Amino acid sequence: MEQILYDVSDGVLTITLNRPDRLNAFTPVMGRELIEAFDASDADDDVRAVIVTGAGRGFCAGADLEAGGSTFDWRARQQEDETPRDGGGQISLRIFNSLKPVIAAINGPAVGVGITMTLPMDVRLAVSGAKIGFVFTRRGIVPEACSSWFLPRIVGISQAMEWVATGRVFDAEEALQSGLVRSVHESPEAVLEAATALAREIADNTAPVSVALGRQLLWRMLGASHPMEAHRAHSRAMFSRGQSADAAEGVTSFLEKRPASFPDRVSDGLPDVFPGYEEPRFS
Repeated sequence: MEQILYDVSDGVLTITLNRPDRLNAFTPVMGRELIEAFDASDADDDVRAVIVTGAGRGFCAGADLEAGGSTFDWRARQQEDETPRDGGGQISLRIFNSLKPVIAAINGPAVGVGITMTLPMDVRLAVSGAKIGFVFTRRGIVPEACSSWFLPRIVGISQAMEWVATGRVFDAEEALQSGLVRSVHESPEAVLEAATALAREIADNTAPVSVALGRQLLWRMLGASHPMEAHRAHSRAMFSRGQSADAAEGVTSFLEKRPASFPDRVSDGLPDVFPGYEEPRFS
C-alpha cells in the first residue's frame, strides 16, 4: 500500500488514509487501495470491524487538485462512448457491500469526497471543530460517490439540499445536530479511542455472520418498496440462523452467564436471504 495504512489488532482493522502532507487528499491510487483493503477485510475472519481514519491533522481534504482546472476532466478516461465511472462512487459501493461494520473516525477536515466516502460507513465520529463540506457546487461540479442516495437517508432531504446547494463548510457540531455524526470528541486521539471502543464492543460480543447479515438487511431495505420485502428476508435469515451453531451458543452462553464463543465464520459463506438479488450493473 502506498497511500493507506492497513493494521489489524484484536479483531479490529484500522485503515488510515496516509498522505498527511496533503491532508490525505484523495487520488486514484488511494481509491484503488481502499477497494483492495475492503476486499482483504471481507476475506479475513480475524477482522470483525473496520475503522477508517486519517494520518496527521486531517481526515481527507477531498480530491487532490494538483492538476488544476483539468482535475475533473475525465475525457482521458473515456473508452469509446461509455461514461467513465466515478472513482468515489466505486469506493462507496464497495463499502456499501462490506461484510464487516465500518466506523469513520473523522480526525480533522473532511471535504468533498473526504466526507462523501464516509456516508456508506455505518457510524461516523468526529473531532470537535472538524471542518466538513459538500463543496461541489463551489467547484463547478456535482455531488459524487453515490452521495445523492446516502446523504438524504442520513440527514433528510432538506438538510442535504441545503449543504449541497450552498456548498458551504460547516463544523462537527452542526454535523452532530443534523445526525451526520454520532458524537463529537475533544481531540483526534479521543475520536480514535471512541471508535476503537465501539469496534471492540462489536468484535468481543457478537456473532460475525449475524452482524454481516444484519448489515445487509438494514442497508438493502432502505430501498425496499414495502415492508413485506423485509419480512421475507428476515424470515429467511431467522430460519437459517435459528438452526446454526451460533444460535445454540448464543442462548446457552446467556443461560450459563458466560461470554459467548461463536463458531460460525463469514468466510464460510452467508445464507442467501435475498434470492434473485443481483448487483445492478453500471452502464
